[in-house]
Amino acid sequence: MALLPILEFPDPRLRTRARPVQTFDATLEQLVADMLQTMYAAPGVGLAGTQVDVHRQIIVMDTSVEKNDPQVYINAEILEREGSEVGEEGCLSVPNVFEPVKRATRVRARAQGVRGQLFERELTGLAAVCLQHELDHLAGKLFVDYLSMLKRERIRRKLEKERRERASGAGKPAAKPAAQPPAHAAGRVI
Repeated sequence: MALLPILEFPDPRLRTRARPVQTFDATLEQLVADMLQTMYAAPGVGLAGTQVDVHRQIIVMDTSVEKNDPQVYINAEILEREGSEVGEEGCLSVPNVFEPVKRATRVRARAQGVRGQLFERELTGLAAVCLQHELDHLAGKLFVDYLSMLKRERIRRKLEKERRERASGAGKPAAKPAAQPPAHAAGRVI
């Protein structure tokens, strides 16, 4: 298994619409394993193919507290949405940024597993939010797109400044610790 590099906003590749997966083989299984390893190491609760520069409709996620329930959604689509709630979201492609986003509280989804088997599943709570967030990635959309243009631009400038500082590295003071999600948003770095 290998850790994959995660693209960061405003990388234009994050705006690429993912294509459906058509071939279910050992190569796909290895990619899914690498994506899960990358997600757990980041750490996050979800990761879409687009975030690792693989523009195919692949989502991995694990919203369990113990991080022992990996789930794979290939060629996923939401069949039903119900309810809505505003909650703080973060994203591995928008590091150290947490903002409120409105999402459905329950979704029914259809997808395929890593071997191509078709399934339907009802998701609620964080799992529902995570799937919606990752499906946005596959459509070339980021959670910051739900924010005002002014907020989005501030976040873009902040992240670009941090990247420049990391790149110049030498002679810089030690990096400050990463921002933590608000207490009520714990575990929502999606």
